[in-house]
Amino acid sequence: MFEKFNLATDDVHQLGLLGALLILVISAVAIGKYLKQIKNETSTGDLTDETWDGIGEYRNPIPVGWAIFYVGTIIWSLWYILAGYPVKAFSQIGQYNEEVAAHNAAFQSKWDNPSDETLMEMGEGVYLVQCAPCHGIAGDGIDGKAAGFDRWGTALGVLDVINNGSKGLGYPMGTMPGGLASGDNAKAISAYVAGGLKGQKPASFSACTSCHGEDGKGLGGQSPDLTTYGTTTFVAEVLNRGKDGALGYMPKFNDGRLTDIQKEAVGHYILSLGEK
Repeated sequence: MFEKFNLATDDVHQLGLLGALLILVISAVAIGKYLKQIKNETSTGDLTDETWDGIGEYRNPIPVGWAIFYVGTIIWSLWYILAGYPVKAFSQIGQYNEEVAAHNAAFQSKWDNPSDETLMEMGEGVYLVQCAPCHGIAGDGIDGKAAGFDRWGTALGVLDVINNGSKGLGYPMGTMPGGLASGDNAKAISAYVAGGLKGQKPASFSACTSCHGEDGKGLGGQSPDLTTYGTTTFVAEVLNRGKDGALGYMPKFNDGRLTDIQKEAVGHYILSLGEK
């Protein structure tokens, strides 16, 4: 529950009310002064050379009150930003952030070592809420409108990427074009990547090394790490980075909406969709 508001101890609201009061007082004084001048005084001085429909403008200096108010506002702003704002005072936004952080920490601790069954149940729940609207309840990509998971994590899934390319995940190397390999060469690469880059490396894998490196690990984050393809680690990386797609841009889930355990759970569930 939020703490009860108390103006006597809330420095933020006190400063805000003080500033509003000063503005009202200064405005009232300035308005009164200039209304009096309008009624009782006649403008004097030299006119500028320009006129607008016969109306000229005097070369009068800036009113002292305006200048003081203008400079004072700048000084007040700098003081408030650098020193005046009570950073240690109570803040509902700060309290909310603290409660969210505490909840996430408790959630992470509670599910620190979940069973496979728990991961599947958790992953299904998160998937249906966050992923199914674009990828479909069955993970089929809604007739190709988004990535389907029936082949993802398999050699056929890698082959699709080789043939059609892959829209950006925000890596420095950029978007991967399609057609970098074909025929048996593409199939050999697909089997090698789907197998975790284990066993004999096919000669055709050279088409991938300029971006992914000889070891396939992505040249230190310049492109995706192929050694994690088909794993929950790869799914978590996609969730963290976001991705372009036919339906638009998939948002990044690195803003606290999902915990690390939830991302791992989503990965488990997505991998299960390809096994059916």
